[in-house]
Amino acid sequence: MSDTQITVSKTVNASPEALFALLSSPTQHQAIDGSSMLRGTDTAKVSGVGDEFIMKMNNDALGDYEMKNEIVAYEENRTIGWAPSLHPIDGYTDKLGDVRAIGHTYTWHLEPEGNGTKVTQVYDWSNVTDESFLGFFPMLNEAQLSDSIEKAGDAAS
Repeated sequence: MSDTQITVSKTVNASPEALFALLSSPTQHQAIDGSSMLRGTDTAKVSGVGDEFIMKMNNDALGDYEMKNEIVAYEENRTIGWAPSLHPIDGYTDKLGDVRAIGHTYTWHLEPEGNGTKVTQVYDWSNVTDESFLGFFPMLNEAQLSDSIEKAGDAAS
């Protein structure tokens, strides 16, 4: 772990193709969520950089809220990543003031390994520039990221 990134790797008993199909289907993300914050989305599939999906979320600090996720990395069956931002970006000033909740990413790398896949999840907040928002990081820990990888492996096998 660095000051602005957590990276977790695990080998799971699922193919890169099955894992990528799961990860590129945002409606499936709630089932693999290690943070227990995801509440669902209507977006069935993303297919490339620039695609977006809105994820309903919940946590103790904000209650119910939404995040817009833009796909920022996409290599079929190998890499997928998204950059969340509050949706709407200024819709939570009553709870967050002028905090700009942008600049972090979640990226999944998939490498064939034996009969399974080495999955590496990178949670990166190095591009967060709002000092107030930076104080929230890390929002997730290694155990939660590891749990997401395990759940993805189980769901895709």
